[in-house]
This record gives sequence, C-alpha cells and structure tokens, in this order.
Amino acid sequence: MPGLRKRSVLLSGHATSIALEPAFWAVLDAMAKAEALSLAALIGRIDAARGPSGLASACRLAALRFAQSR
Repeated sequence: MPGLRKRSVLLSGHATSIALEPAFWAVLDAMAKAEALSLAALIGRIDAARGPSGLASACRLAALRFAQSR
C-alpha cells in the first residue's frame, strides 16, 4: 500500500490498525484537536456512527466533511 500510513488505535478494548493517506491523518488530527478529543476517541466516535461502511472509508468521509465545513 504505497502512500498509506498505518496507525494503531484501541476501539472498544480491541486493537485495530487503520491505513490512510497522510493528508487524511492530518485532517483527522486537526479535527480531534478542534473537538478537544484524542485521535483514538475521535476514531471511536467515527466507528460508532459508521454503519456498514469500512472504518478507513468512514474516516476519510469524516475528514472530508470536516475539511469542507472549514
């Protein structure tokens, strides 16, 4: 997966890793900071609301919505 950066997070007591492009990680970091959350807490919130879509896709969509709202 060239260009992707993996990070590990703990979700509901289970370790998981997510591979995203660095630009998406930068937006998610800014989003977490703006909402006074840790990155893990933000991803946990995205995970809880994602429905049937994959976690990486849900993170990308959340990052896009955040970036568009700015």
